[in-house]
Amino acid sequence: MSSRLGIIDLGTNTFHLLIVDKNGDAVTNIFHDSRPARIGLGGINKKIITQDAVERALTVLTYFRQKLDEFNVPDEKTFAFGTSAIRNAENQQDFCAEILSKTGITITVIDGNREAEYIYKGVRRGADLGDSPSLIMDIGGGSVEFIIGNRSQIFWKQSFEIGGQRLMERFMRNDPLSQGDRKNLYNYFEEKLIPLANAVHQYSPDKLVGSSGTFDTLVDIDFHFRTNERPPKNQTDFSLALEEFYRAYALILTGNHDERMQIPGMIELRVDMIVVAVCLIDYVLKSYGIKKIQVSSYALKEGVLAEVLAEKTA
Repeated sequence: MSSRLGIIDLGTNTFHLLIVDKNGDAVTNIFHDSRPARIGLGGINKKIITQDAVERALTVLTYFRQKLDEFNVPDEKTFAFGTSAIRNAENQQDFCAEILSKTGITITVIDGNREAEYIYKGVRRGADLGDSPSLIMDIGGGSVEFIIGNRSQIFWKQSFEIGGQRLMERFMRNDPLSQGDRKNLYNYFEEKLIPLANAVHQYSPDKLVGSSGTFDTLVDIDFHFRTNERPPKNQTDFSLALEEFYRAYALILTGNHDERMQIPGMIELRVDMIVVAVCLIDYVLKSYGIKKIQVSSYALKEGVLAEVLAEKTA
């Protein structure tokens, strides 16, 4: 008996919809799309989802609703998760109520800890983590999740409210980012990430495993540079050479918006936020002496899927 599931990840920057069929142990992807909703724009540091952001969210979720109906996904098999921008918004309840009344989609708001668990499960599904500890990092628009774990377990995890949209609104006063603002940004990382520094000291992860947004774009830039092609659609586990990261990092930090758009593999959705995001990656690599980068194209929504599937078989 096959069952159809719909999973929606309502990120601060991007909304994702994944529709799958489960038949016994086999899972088939039926449909997948990601759309910019940018619900953090203009309000994230004020703890509010602005009216414009609500409208953008409704536009994307109305489209997702059409897809859920088109593929006959029942409401009780549709799982929608709200993360940083929604969990911190003072108008969270009004936002969720309006979405429900206009699209019939019920949003479950999850805390940073739960988000980190889902990300770990998704990343592990997409990439071979191996036996020694890895530092998993997911840079969202609102929060950044860090998880230290291997293929079989999580040793430590924490969500930090230092996502790309927050950092941009706080530090990116000039484009390109000025030396002074970059210095302030790195000092801010130093101050905010003390718990991470302690965990890295304790578990000594030997590689950085990135998921979501920025890392996907860095893989695209790498493939365009090396092969003039996009990464293979069915590949979910990538390695990113340190020198390739720093080649992209230099291009991203020296150019302005229009110049960054000229980098093969860059996308409009990511072109500004990637500036603060690569600074965070650079900070992590240098501070903790990490020399290897792996990327999983699976993240939160695939982690939700892994959990739903495990419950179904339990």
